[in-house]
Amino acid sequence: MKYRILTVLALVAVALALTFAISVPAAAPAAAAPHVAAPATLALTATPSPEPHPEIHDAIESLRHAREHLQHARHDFGGHREEAIRAIDAAIRQLEICLDYDK
Repeated sequence: MKYRILTVLALVAVALALTFAISVPAAAPAAAAPHVAAPATLALTATPSPEPHPEIHDAIESLRHAREHLQHARHDFGGHREEAIRAIDAAIRQLEICLDYDK
């Protein structure tokens, strides 16, 4: 059972790492067109402000997905499923506290 919990947590970690890699926009190369300067006001008005802490929001979503998967599993993994769900709930609460603390 410990192996299954570690597997679920490892999958969540991998999902978060991939989500972070996908969510970070690539920077435009500065040397691509040195003679063309982008207007600063256009960049400020054209792009909306990014969501604060997108990685934390992604982590919460991944944990909720893992919790949903465990809740609908066919067996209880030797009684450890409930403990894993409680641990996921605690992790979600801690992440939500982090977001509230930042406000």
